[in-house]
Amino acid sequence: MKKLVLVAALALSHVVSAQETVSKPVQSYQTQQYKTKKEAFVNSLLAKMTLDEKIGQLNLPSAGDFTTGQAQNSNIGKKIEEGSVGGLFNIKGAEKIRAVQKVAVEKSRLKIPLIFGMDVIHGYETTFPIPLGLAASWDMNLIQQTARVAASEATSDGISWTFSPMTDISREPRWGRISEGSGEDPYLGSEIAKAMVYGYQGKDLSLKNTILACVKHFALYGAGEAGMDYNTVDMSHVRMFNEYFPPYKAAVDAGVGTVMASFNEVDGIPATGNRWLQTEVLRNQWGFKGFVVSDYTGINEMIDHGMGDLQQVSALALKAGIDMDMVGEGFLTTLKKSLQEGKVTQAEIDLAAKRVLEAKYDLGLFDDPYRYGDPKAAEKEVYSLKNREIARSAAAQSVVLMKNENNVLPLKPGGTVAVIGPLVNNALNMAGTWSVGAKHSNSVSLMKGLQENFGKNTKFISAKGANIDYSEKLENIYAAHGKLTDRDNRPADVILKEAVEVAKKSDVIVLAIGESAEMSGESSSRTEIDIPKSQVDLLMELKKTGKPIVMVLFTGRPLALTNVKEVPDAILNVWFPGTEAGHAITDVLYGKVNPSGKLPVTFPRSLGQVPIYYNHKNTGRPLNSEKVDKCEYERFRANYMDECNTPLYPFGYGLSYTTFSYSDMKVSNTNPKGDTSVTASVNLRNTGNYDGSEVVQLYIRDLVGSNTRPVKELKGFEKAFLKKGESKTVTFTITPEDLKFYNHELKFDWEPGEFEIMIGTNSADVSKTKINWSK
Repeated sequence: MKKLVLVAALALSHVVSAQETVSKPVQSYQTQQYKTKKEAFVNSLLAKMTLDEKIGQLNLPSAGDFTTGQAQNSNIGKKIEEGSVGGLFNIKGAEKIRAVQKVAVEKSRLKIPLIFGMDVIHGYETTFPIPLGLAASWDMNLIQQTARVAASEATSDGISWTFSPMTDISREPRWGRISEGSGEDPYLGSEIAKAMVYGYQGKDLSLKNTILACVKHFALYGAGEAGMDYNTVDMSHVRMFNEYFPPYKAAVDAGVGTVMASFNEVDGIPATGNRWLQTEVLRNQWGFKGFVVSDYTGINEMIDHGMGDLQQVSALALKAGIDMDMVGEGFLTTLKKSLQEGKVTQAEIDLAAKRVLEAKYDLGLFDDPYRYGDPKAAEKEVYSLKNREIARSAAAQSVVLMKNENNVLPLKPGGTVAVIGPLVNNALNMAGTWSVGAKHSNSVSLMKGLQENFGKNTKFISAKGANIDYSEKLENIYAAHGKLTDRDNRPADVILKEAVEVAKKSDVIVLAIGESAEMSGESSSRTEIDIPKSQVDLLMELKKTGKPIVMVLFTGRPLALTNVKEVPDAILNVWFPGTEAGHAITDVLYGKVNPSGKLPVTFPRSLGQVPIYYNHKNTGRPLNSEKVDKCEYERFRANYMDECNTPLYPFGYGLSYTTFSYSDMKVSNTNPKGDTSVTASVNLRNTGNYDGSEVVQLYIRDLVGSNTRPVKELKGFEKAFLKKGESKTVTFTITPEDLKFYNHELKFDWEPGEFEIMIGTNSADVSKTKINWSK
């Protein structure tokens, strides 16, 4: 099987367990023999620290973007000088960060440097597609490269810690933060998690251009009830370990340095205070050696969960395994009292401080506290031409071609093109959600990209045609974080009529519609997942002109497109492409890049199907496959009276400007035994008129198990580039490791029996063969 092999090169030293630490007095720090220089250094430093200074290392306030002159005199500056701050986030710029670091290493008693964090989620100032869009590339080398660029830019500007990657599995399109993850599948999510961690942290975390990664949100954040952000999560441990935990574990196995706790509860206990989650699973079972940070005020929010007052929840979090308190200052204000009252131990405080200090050591901050942040380096690295070219390529490779009737795409240069829609000229929204480091004024709008690339031989005419939504109130909500939607306050019919008149003068219509940037992301849950009616009405009116329509879909989530799917001639899902949006979309529209993206998440026909995902389990009354294919209803079977069982677009789906044929599958051994390997291969041929890439996907079904098993599970994929007429044999190697799962006793193993091997172009379009694997 083709698998990305990432070397987990970040070597964090052994951290003694909490139980071991409890039995050792603080004085022993000076007399112990240590295995490594790091261990000796950190423990020696701990021995010099007061209780207040240790607790201070656990405090992570948000700095805000204050000026360099405020660094020392601000309230935070005073706390830094007192040794009451371990790190800061939300401060940007090498000179500003250097000024704050100077307070820590020159004014505080022990001169302990700070760690500076930021939500560098899908790029820094050079932004890449939103993570869900990057996942659609199914290209691990590309994804790793985007993380590497983000790390290089951010570190040159002073940032040494990123709150990424987000590896939350989600099958819930109402949840806005589905945009920030890698979709619904644990295998694909795991491969992406490893690629991101390795891209951020590299082979040596002490290098100036590597950044400390933080896998989040541990755990199960993407499974909130009703798709509402921060909401309750409740599921079996079997489901946790098989379907939701794998990407977190993959990040830990890849050497991720930090973990962020999630807002939701797990087993009735908020994740921030859940010792089973943060210590038993994360540390004892998976061997995580870094430090765990709460999410923004996550400790304080346990009060509203009903877990006690600030002192109680702060003690609960520390004992659970939380090492750093983001913003809430519950640790800073209550742990000393809790220690005096016996609610926490000195060893627990020491261990948390030790983990934070070890991370700073690994970053090389004790050797050179100013190593991150060089204005001259930042000037060359941040938003460089080289980085923008990578962003352009990444955006183009993330595009998913969902429809292309009569080969309306790619467009041919020349003629007149009507470019219509509320997102045509809106550069501010191109980067999408969670682009806090970006300079949105630098982003390239769709119209600008078209004009700059083909404006000399093609006439582009434009009109807005509709606002994002008819409701001004909703549109004001959508226009968060400065990403204005440029609302046109003229009557809707006037705006619409103007667009129709423009369309009539064209040869083809490029219609840019969908969501605005902040309609997805944190705190952006929606009860409806359709394109807003104002834009649907625009599409329907443009259809009456008889002109070919290419729909460029902007979205941060799967949308229910049933009401619009048949209207345009072509649909390009561009997600939110990032800095180089306009250039990248133009590259795809005009065939400079042949789209190769595949959906990392299922698109439902309607909201009523949600949650819908490819690797579901059968019921005892599954619908007959013929009736599934024909969308026929059958009483007393698992189906809907008013809707098909199948999705609108399945997981792994994506078209190309060329076509590919798959040969019959060949399996090396249909009766393997024991710890051996089996190869499954197909011959892939480019049968169309363009060079292009195809993502060949391998799925396996365990037909009989001690636990019920999914109808199929992704177990491998290869992105193959073929010139027109070229063919290639794609081979996957399958071992018993690929057959393992957690059973009802949470034992991770495989069971002998019959397995179905599937290879194809998406999760619904596969060829199948059976093998019988004995032990």
